[in-house]
Amino acid sequence: MDIPGSVTVITGAASGIGAAAARAFAQRGGRLVLADAREEPLRVVAEELSATGAEVAWQVTDVTREQQVVAVMELATSRFGAINVVLPCAGIFRDAFTVRVKDGKVVRTMSAADFRDVIDVNLTGTFLTVREAAARMIDGGHGGVLFTVSSINKEGELGQINYAATKAALALWPKLLAGELHAQGVHGIRVVGIAPGYVETPILEGMRPDALQRVLDGVPIGRLLKADEIVALMMHVVENEAIHATTLEIAGGAIATGMPK
Repeated sequence: MDIPGSVTVITGAASGIGAAAARAFAQRGGRLVLADAREEPLRVVAEELSATGAEVAWQVTDVTREQQVVAVMELATSRFGAINVVLPCAGIFRDAFTVRVKDGKVVRTMSAADFRDVIDVNLTGTFLTVREAAARMIDGGHGGVLFTVSSINKEGELGQINYAATKAALALWPKLLAGELHAQGVHGIRVVGIAPGYVETPILEGMRPDALQRVLDGVPIGRLLKADEIVALMMHVVENEAIHATTLEIAGGAIATGMPK
């Protein structure tokens, strides 16, 4: 699929991979619908891209709220007449051991709220985003790509039972969703997962030097990934129609470290 003129909906677009994707698709002539729960940083990204001449619509969106997801998809179809690419980049983490033990006694546990919040944003939010986009793509006869955003931590990371569970599920979804579409005679819509490794973000860069070094020791290329490298893979997927029903890792050779948190 050609990127110029295509319509891309991005959640979590105010920062990180979502914002990097917005900039890259805009530079290639894509039209954009940007969503995030944080209004001010979302506005900054949208106005930055609009100033370059890109066609951009944006809307504050909590991806766990069904009607808000419906509204952002309606914005895409009313403003641009189609949806071609969907990047559900909205995600959170709430790290903790399920039970934390000291001197043979449990001193704290992961709260139900922290478990639920991660499931709601990462999993339910992606489900609603993909479902609502797919429905409009099918009804409108528009081909394109539905992404899921997984992680190398789909393999399991100590202290991330909630986060890893969502990322393992999102790595599985492309085969399931592609199979559902194929079984019903829907063609022209591909489903592809991206599983990044450790990406250069303010959170990782702000780690203690010794903790950051432990992360880097497990990355064969010897550095954190850049968001632009993840986005370059996404753009390649959009343009290469042979990539479908799979999840691609981009991790610099790294695997989940299993390090205690």
